[in-house]
Order: sequence, then C-alpha cells, then structure tokens
Amino acid sequence: MKALLASLALLMAGCAVTVPPIEGVVWQIDNETTEPRGDWERLGVRRLLVQWTVVDGLAFINGTDLPPGAKQPDWQRIAAQPWAQEVIVGLAGRFDERAARADIEPLARLSVELAKKPPPVNVAGWYFPVEIDPTWVEAKRLGPLLDLLPRPLWISVYDSANVGPEELAEQLVEWLPRDVGVFFQDGVGVHAREPYVARHYANVLVRRLGKERVRVIAEAFRPRPGGGFRPATVEELRPQLATYGGFPIYLFEGPRYVTAPLVQQLSAGQQPR
Repeated sequence: MKALLASLALLMAGCAVTVPPIEGVVWQIDNETTEPRGDWERLGVRRLLVQWTVVDGLAFINGTDLPPGAKQPDWQRIAAQPWAQEVIVGLAGRFDERAARADIEPLARLSVELAKKPPPVNVAGWYFPVEIDPTWVEAKRLGPLLDLLPRPLWISVYDSANVGPEELAEQLVEWLPRDVGVFFQDGVGVHAREPYVARHYANVLVRRLGKERVRVIAEAFRPRPGGGFRPATVEELRPQLATYGGFPIYLFEGPRYVTAPLVQQLSAGQQPR
C-alpha cells in the first residue's frame, strides 16, 4: 500500500496542474463576515454552503426569538449571485468545537426549528455544523438526532488523529444514517496530509458510503507565521484542487481566502466546463 501511495504521489505531482470545475464555496458567518462577495462562478461554482445561520446563540436570519448578529446578511442579494444558485443552509452551531459536541441535543432541537424558517434562498439541502472526527468517541449519539432534521442533510468529517480512511469510514458506517451525506475536510491547509492522501480518503469514503454522499472540502488557506492563517497561493492551491478531479469540490473558506486575484489565476489554467 505504501508503494502504491508513493507512486500515486509521483503521478499527481507530475500531472496535477489543471484545476477541475469547482462546485461550491463555504461561507462561515460571523459578525465581521456578513456580506460574502466574490466571482467564484468563474471557477464553476454554483453552490454555497453556509456554515451556520445561528452560532453561539446569535441569529443571522430573521424570524427567530434569538438575539440577532451585529448585522443581518442581505440574503436576497446573496440568492441572486451566480455562485449561490443553490444553497446548503447550515443550522445551529458553536464556534468552539468542544462546546458544540457537549451541546448537540439543544443544537439539534434548535436546528429543527430553524429549518422551518429558512432564509430567502434556493435551499438545496441542510448542514448540521457539529464536525466529526475519530477522537469524538460519543459521535454515535448524533445518529438519532440527525433523524430529526430535514433532508437532504449533510455533516462534515475530518481525521485529526490520522487513524486512516478505512477506520474513519468504518466508524461512519456504524452509526451515520444512510441518507446523510459527508463533506470530507482534506486537512491540507493545516498540513495534516498531502492532497494525494486526502484523495485516497475520499475514494474510500465513496466506496463505503456511495458516490452521491461524498463531497470534498479543499482548505484554501495555509498557516501564517506567528499564528492564524493566510490565503493559499495559486502554486499551493492549483495542484491541491487538481488532485481531486472527479469529486465535487468546495472551497473553504470563500470570502476570507479565495480572493479575486486568486480566482483569476486559477481560472486561467482551468479545464473546460
């Protein structure tokens, strides 16, 4: 297996230069980022994945009894954008992962109510923003809670412990409802793994869960010296994206990291759509 992966790495390094069509971008709302703007449609993007519409008890949609965020997004403007022809609406979450995992029952109950009052966009699905990785031993508690939420429904997974794709997939098969899809976070932006390894994870997830249930989130950022993150350069991002050719790809995170100059550079070497 190691020899096979090494050969695959060499193959990808030599040919992974053409950017495939990109299906979507992710938008993580907070008080400073309420007006996403970009020209991501130049990459093929037509879907927007909204991380959440309520976070830490602040609502970024109307019609709830919760305190509003500092500014409400202009959902009608967003709905008119070519990169938001379809929107996967995130429900209730928390910025802190540990807090979210400790609070999954209230978040799920709140999410049921939020789904009854979606923003004025073309809703193509729903996303429950409590992320899953192998270190969360109580993740199976999510199964019955996800059954309460509307479909199509998505969650996201990553592998911080590097247990490998087979074990990660096996854990999901054990408890994840069969009609819930998975966004796999590639881990490339935080240097957890190389793109060819991330593709291997995606291949295994497709084999175990089915092609229609798997999407890839490509981390479009890199660590910044001294802390925080910066946008990935075109030299970093182009081979990363090219490695995922054939998969539905979502860029994390569009408004913060996928700038107009970066879009122009990526689209210049993109395969025809």
